[in-house]
Amino acid sequence: MLNAHGCGGDCTDPNFDNGRWPRDKVLELFNLPFNDLLWQAQQVHRQHWDANEVEHATLLSVKTGGCEEDCGYCPQAARYDTGVTASKLMSPEQVREAVVAAKEAGASRFCMGAAWRAPKDRDIEKVAELIGVIKDEGLEACCTLGMLTDTQAQSLKDAGLDYYNHNLDTAPELYGDIITTRDMQDRLDTLAHVRSASIKVCSGGIVGMGETREGRAGLIAQLANLPTFPESVPINDLVRVPGTPLADTPPLDPLEFVRTIAVARITMPTARVRLSAGRQQMPESVQALCFLAGANSIFYGDKLLTTGNPEVERDRQLMNKLGLRSGKAVTARVQAG
Repeated sequence: MLNAHGCGGDCTDPNFDNGRWPRDKVLELFNLPFNDLLWQAQQVHRQHWDANEVEHATLLSVKTGGCEEDCGYCPQAARYDTGVTASKLMSPEQVREAVVAAKEAGASRFCMGAAWRAPKDRDIEKVAELIGVIKDEGLEACCTLGMLTDTQAQSLKDAGLDYYNHNLDTAPELYGDIITTRDMQDRLDTLAHVRSASIKVCSGGIVGMGETREGRAGLIAQLANLPTFPESVPINDLVRVPGTPLADTPPLDPLEFVRTIAVARITMPTARVRLSAGRQQMPESVQALCFLAGANSIFYGDKLLTTGNPEVERDRQLMNKLGLRSGKAVTARVQAG
């Protein structure tokens, strides 16, 4: 199992001094002059990826609301009054309709989210059927279902799951300020089960939750120093939902968000770095800087679980302006080679 620092084994090194990216080195990247940071990130990006290709993924909430957790950012927590109505798991027919629409719109990966703290074994059986629907349409399948046991992870692998999303959310020392119904070790245990089942890992975090730059460096260091860093790293800008504890958190400076993308790209060069939640409130200029900083994946569609996302046509127009094209869900060139 991984420990709370994400490095595995008997670790007494909270700053990852013996890791790939010591925390102080990650903070040094954040503190670079903006132009120097983006130049370095762009060089790393071009070494491993087609600089003008962006993966398009679609995210569907297949079971919404009613979650027993107390994540301070989440409108799906049952204890918060956010206007989200709890629903049951969607049927295979409903999911197939969404998968076909996503495929026709150019998505190459289809992600399903369910608001569970941890699914029961009978839930895994139903999700396995939904994974089959995605694979039948020729798309990569990703799920985010909460905490998993080792046997549940293996069942999802057997069903054909390609990726499992389980975000670390924030730096280890800040985790308890955001969530109290689970701890960082629970997150790391699930990632270990996913890895053991040979499922690719999608794991990132949320910035703009009141953390300092050092806190953002702690999040990136945690991800970059996992025994194998994630193949997909979603970076979310907090969506402030009325009714959640973080609803009144001051917005993060947009250029600080771009810095986070750039540092993720440098420290995890062969990962897909996904410009994820919060894009709806980002001007096109900020999104363009994120692509320049090394983001090469977006969620494509009208919604991210329960919050808004730029409409498909707006995304197409932006891609055309920037000369970017939709890329297949493939691994980095060095890995493919």
